[in-house]
Amino acid sequence: MEKKAVQNKMGTAPVKTLLLSMGIPMIISMALQALYNIVDSYFVSQMGNEIVSGGMTLGECGMNALTLAFPVQMLMVAIGVGTGVGVNAILSRSLGTGDKEKAAKIAGNSIFLGLCTFIVFLLFGLFGTGAYIDSQTNDPVIRQMAVEYLGICCILSLGISLYMIYEKLLQSTGRTMLSTIAQISGAVINIILDPIMIFGLFGMPKLGIAGAAYATVIGQYVSFILDAVFHYKYNKKDFATSVRYTKPDLPVIIEIYRIGIPAILMQALMSFMTYGVNIIFGNVSTEAVTAYGLYYKIQQFVLFASFGMNNAMIPVIAFNYGKNDRRRVTDGVRYGMIYTLIIMAAGLVLLQVFAVNLADVFALSEKTGELIVLSIRIITVGYLFIGANVAFQGIFQALGHGVASLIVSLLRLIVIDLPIAYALTFLPNADQVIWWAFPAAELGAMIYSILFMLRIHKNQISQLRICEDAETLSAEITAAE
Repeated sequence: MEKKAVQNKMGTAPVKTLLLSMGIPMIISMALQALYNIVDSYFVSQMGNEIVSGGMTLGECGMNALTLAFPVQMLMVAIGVGTGVGVNAILSRSLGTGDKEKAAKIAGNSIFLGLCTFIVFLLFGLFGTGAYIDSQTNDPVIRQMAVEYLGICCILSLGISLYMIYEKLLQSTGRTMLSTIAQISGAVINIILDPIMIFGLFGMPKLGIAGAAYATVIGQYVSFILDAVFHYKYNKKDFATSVRYTKPDLPVIIEIYRIGIPAILMQALMSFMTYGVNIIFGNVSTEAVTAYGLYYKIQQFVLFASFGMNNAMIPVIAFNYGKNDRRRVTDGVRYGMIYTLIIMAAGLVLLQVFAVNLADVFALSEKTGELIVLSIRIITVGYLFIGANVAFQGIFQALGHGVASLIVSLLRLIVIDLPIAYALTFLPNADQVIWWAFPAAELGAMIYSILFMLRIHKNQISQLRICEDAETLSAEITAAE
């Protein structure tokens, strides 16, 4: 096993600027990921104004279908991102300790796990989409559109399953700009292809909602291919990228999932929450379901930006925790929290100011538009709570407390949120007040996060060494060897 002191920028650059240099590309990358869903929704909403079912236009039926399919798309992301979180944390930690052989095994096994994820969703796309959509709607038009869209996304999910893995491998070594280039390229392709494939422009056949699915999938494959090329070209400078390392190694897989499974469950809870909200809001009105689906996609621009900073925090904190450097771990916690709160505060202001303008972008009924504006007005009240929770979850994951991070997600997305939302459906003005369930859940989760963070600081962070600089620690490691 090869071990030596590694002078990676995550262990030497000033943390305040390091988080920005790594985080800004990730924020752009995550915002563009949110753009996939917004672009699909916008063009689908323009498919037609003719009434086709239950007083709804073809465009509104299409948007409702996207909302019903969205939880499974989120689940794909959850498994990829969650696995990537485990890879990110332990690979960065291995590089911090100079263990290149282990880093290579972690990277190779993560690719193997990405292939396994694809197989699972391929089977679901072939055999499970109909039953899943039937659990949320009995409208035949919406059902047909949702099954068609979701089936394409699942059967052709190799792109999304692997691009998220390669993206995390680039982020683990600090090469966030390369992963951002790949993400931008895929998003641009998706934006270009959406109107062409949905409406049949430039000689292409008019595919409708299936065109939205194909445009999304093609964009994902573009990101996957570029991320893979960047990984094999540049990450070999930090560890071996030979295909032989993709051979399954059970101890490595267990270590990845020790952090990754709680992270997968944490991300998957967003999918389960959306599925539960679709059912609960369906008891209020179809317009409430559509409004929530569109609000959630608008919110993703802000929420995913905070996830971008979260993704920058994890490798920085984990790397310096591996180095046993208390000062840099503390700085990572402090500035990661500050930057995340700034992002959410900016999002709060922007969404409040432009709530009406955002609702007007889509071709919606008057009632649905009003509910979107109302949802923005109420839910953004809890954005600072969301920011704190997202930052705490990144800190917990980086320091090996995946279960604590999972508990935060359970509280904010399931345990507090859904019961309150369900209770509010019994009020006569349910469509007006049901949105308060979301900020209430974030506040409850934040209280737990603060208490657990105090425990971590006392028992873990305060026990680390205070290193004057990277060179001093490197000399100590060399002398010890």
